[in-house]
Parts: sequence; C-alpha cells; structure tokens
Amino acid sequence: MAKTYVEVLSRASSFLETAGKEGYAIEYLFLARKNWDKTQWLLHMREEISPADEALIEKDLASLMENIPPQYLLGYEYFFEHRFKVTENTLIPRPETEELVALCLSMNDDAAKKVVDIGTGTGAIAVSLKLARPEWQVTALDISEEALKVAEENAKKLQADICFKKSDVLSAVTEKQDIIISNPPYISQSEWDLMDESVRTYEPKLALFAENEGLAIYQQIAAESRDLLQPEGMIFLEIGFRQGRAVQEIFQTVFTEKSVTIHQDMSGNDRMVIVH
Repeated sequence: MAKTYVEVLSRASSFLETAGKEGYAIEYLFLARKNWDKTQWLLHMREEISPADEALIEKDLASLMENIPPQYLLGYEYFFEHRFKVTENTLIPRPETEELVALCLSMNDDAAKKVVDIGTGTGAIAVSLKLARPEWQVTALDISEEALKVAEENAKKLQADICFKKSDVLSAVTEKQDIIISNPPYISQSEWDLMDESVRTYEPKLALFAENEGLAIYQQIAAESRDLLQPEGMIFLEIGFRQGRAVQEIFQTVFTEKSVTIHQDMSGNDRMVIVH
C-alpha cells in the first residue's frame, strides 16, 4: 500500500520520541532539504512519498539517532534572518544569542563605533551587528582557526566587511573599543550531565566549557577589557542561566564606576549581563 509523506514522517517522529529524542527534528530536516515552507508542506503531505525521499528520511533518521544535530546535517542555521554556514568546528547559533544582539542594537544608534566580538564562532554576532549598523567597525576574534575560516566565509557571503583575528580573548586587540560583546564558553564541567547528548557529542568543547565553574573566560574578559574599553563604552555578555550574580560581581569589581545589570531571555532565565 502506498505511503504518504505525512505517514512516513509521523512514524519517524514517533520513533525518535520513543528513543527520548526530539521528534520534530526529522520534519524540520526534511522540509529544509526539500526547501518546502509550511504551505508547500500542506500541499504535499498527503501525496505518495517517492522512494528517494523515503530513503532520505531513513538516512537522516539514522543520523538523528546518533545525536547529530540537524543543523550540522544541513550545514547551516538561520540567525537574525541571515543564513550562516555551521560546521563541527563552530557552535550552532542559538535564539538566546539573537536576544543579545537585539539588546546591543536597541542600546546603540547608527553612529560609528568600534566593536569587538570575542569568540565569534560562525561570525553570527559580528555579521548581524555589521549588517544592522554599517557604520560600525567590527572586529571578530576566535582562538580556533577552523572557526575563523567558517566565520570569514559567512561574512563574505553576506557581504559584511569585518576584520577577523586569531586571538585568545582580547590578546590581539590594541585599540580602545566602544562595544565589547561575547557569547563565551560558560559551561562548567559539573553541568556536563545536564547537557543535551547532541551538544556533548558533536559541538566543539573549546567553545562550550570554561574552568572555574564556567567563569574563567568572564574573569579574563573583565581583566583584559579594563584597558580596552572607552570611558563611555559598553560590554554585552551572554551567560549561563545560573551565572547572573557571579558574572555581575566579576564585572562590578573591575568596573566600579559603571552599572552592571542582569537581563532575562524570553524564557525568563538570566541570560545576559550588560556593563554600561
């Protein structure tokens, strides 16, 4: 008996959920591979599935059972409405980080500014800021050469003129900056068990973990930005949901004259610390 698209995908989705995995991932992947939007899906879902498409779903299902993130299978993720190439050398850009970019833009106008993004990964933060604020002079830093290659490719494709430098935190920066922004590694080894299997297995450890209960890179950013931030400059940081107070304290100790505030993400979790 002929099988329809919706039957095959529903079965695959249930199979994933029974195994304790994200059921929607298989539909997300398939629609992306077919380049179908929701309307096209509604038009095709009851049609008989082709053998080639069924084989494609089977193959993707096997990969998802291995906990490979869908974004790595596709090779891209959207961030701030731009499409970014992702590889296993870069973290997958997340919606919470879009909130960091949005907050930075909401607190700064179009006037020319010097901006540095620490730990750029795919370049998502740096590129999104540059495209939204063409007058800004944006420098993107990463300690990983592989990540920098991906970020440069993304910037070129999206026509964002950005300066890329290999740098351990701010070591490669010599000029004072108006904005320092970062989504640094902030997961502590003790949080390993709380993490999604796919993140633990496939995303780059260097971009995830930090010593000292996940606070080591914040301490380094605070120490190094002391002499590199303009008097009126601002710092925007993404944090782990349990780190608000600790990160606030680290920066308040260094920047005694500035206001250091904790901001929540859309889910109501502490997610950003702003020095202004």
